[in-house]
Amino acid sequence: MPELADKVDRLFKTILTNGREYSYEEVARGCSEQSGGTFSKTYVWQLRTGQRDNPTKRHLEALAAFFRVPAAYFFDDVAADRIDAQLALASALGNADVRDIALRAMSMDDSGRKHLARIIHEVSQLHSAASGHPRPDGAARADGGRDGTEGAEGRG
Repeated sequence: MPELADKVDRLFKTILTNGREYSYEEVARGCSEQSGGTFSKTYVWQLRTGQRDNPTKRHLEALAAFFRVPAAYFFDDVAADRIDAQLALASALGNADVRDIALRAMSMDDSGRKHLARIIHEVSQLHSAASGHPRPDGAARADGGRDGTEGAEGRG
């Protein structure tokens, strides 16, 4: 299970405001409003960096409310994994190019989406080969392959 600090840090890094991370002051103010109690920016920093790792349930609920995630994120490993996957998707969709591809894919039929997935897979494999990372399937590289034969661009 990720430590509390890892979870808080992940929230800061993935749930942005105007394309930037919330400040400690913004989070502290928002949590104070959520909980009706007091939060300081130093306390938020301590939670994020692991300097403090035993907050009250009320504090965790306020953090969850501020970042708009279920409080179970802090209490339930299964829920945390599911929420982390949703945060990763939301973060990816924050990229305009990824969002454009996803929106276009939504308008396709199943066959079109399968073709698009294959194209994306092939481009990913070419990128891996170009960056020097071996392909996990052992297939030939785009630069002519392991044996000097014709590369992917010459395949028909």
